[in-house]
Amino acid sequence: MAFLQAKKQDSPASPDAKVIAAIEKSGGAVRTLAQNDDRLEVAFNLQGASVTDKDLLTLSQLKKVAYVNLAKTGVTDAGLVNLKPLSELLQLHLELTKITDAGLANIAGLKKLEYLNLYGTGVTDAGLKHLAGLTNLKSLYLWQTKVTKEGAEKLQKSIPKIDINLGWEPEPAKPEPAKTDPPKTEPAKK
Repeated sequence: MAFLQAKKQDSPASPDAKVIAAIEKSGGAVRTLAQNDDRLEVAFNLQGASVTDKDLLTLSQLKKVAYVNLAKTGVTDAGLVNLKPLSELLQLHLELTKITDAGLANIAGLKKLEYLNLYGTGVTDAGLKHLAGLTNLKSLYLWQTKVTKEGAEKLQKSIPKIDINLGWEPEPAKPEPAKTDPPKTEPAKK
């Protein structure tokens, strides 16, 4: 999908233009989803660990944010409080960050969230309780976390349509050994 640079709304002094400028100054990128879709994608993932919680302070001031990518950044649980106002958020990438169960409490109110990637974070079964109310969640990635199969199954019961990927497949059932008739022996010839 081609992304277009977010246009500065109205004048350079507009509130969104100032917020976009602040995000870009801290290393983030802000783009509209398409020419006919003014929702925004905000990505910090290319800046790596240099992006910290303070870089997210202005994010909560943007309107119509649909996608946020914080993968591989230095963002922690405390920084996720800045995502709470993003009520239109559909996708959130938090893979390979310092996020734990405590941080998931900050995203529990993002009711439109459809995609959440928590790969390589400190999330456990206990943190999944914060996601149980996200009934629009369709894809959840939990590779290399401390979430167990039992924890994932419990969440699956709360959100039946969710696809939870733990990064490993259950072992296939071992096939029953084939039953064969004992070999027929012919009487010895004399």
